[in-house]
Amino acid sequence: MENPSAFPMGEPNDAYARYFEGRSYLAPLAGDDQVNVANVTFEPGCTNHWHIHHGVCQILLAVGGRGYYQIEGREPVELKPGDVAYIPPETKHWHGAAPDEAFAHVAIMPKKEGASNEWLEPVDEETYRNLA
Repeated sequence: MENPSAFPMGEPNDAYARYFEGRSYLAPLAGDDQVNVANVTFEPGCTNHWHIHHGVCQILLAVGGRGYYQIEGREPVELKPGDVAYIPPETKHWHGAAPDEAFAHVAIMPKKEGASNEWLEPVDEETYRNLA
C-alpha cells in the first residue's frame, strides 16, 4: 500500500489487530510520560472497533487520504488532511478509512495514571459501507 501522508507509515499494527476490521499500521512519532503521539494509517475499508478512552481525551489530526470518525449518537464525520477531531474522555467512538480510500491520522493522547482503553464491538458493516 502507498503511504497517503508525509508521516512514516510504520509497521503493521499487529498488537491491536484484533480491535480493527482490516489492516492498519502504527508509527510512534513522539512520547514521554506526559503524552503519546503516533501516526496511524488505515488501508481502504479499515476501521477500528468502537472504543472508549477512560480518563483521557484523544485528538486526531487527519494527515492523508480520507476517513471518518463517529461519536456514539451522532452522525459520522468525514476527515480529510487538515481536519481535527477532538474525542472527550469517556466517549464511545470509532475512526478509520473511507470504504474506498486509505487514511492516516496523527493520534495525540495524554498519559495519565489509571487511564485505559475499553475496546467494544466492530462498527456496523452496513452503516459503514453506506458512507460516501
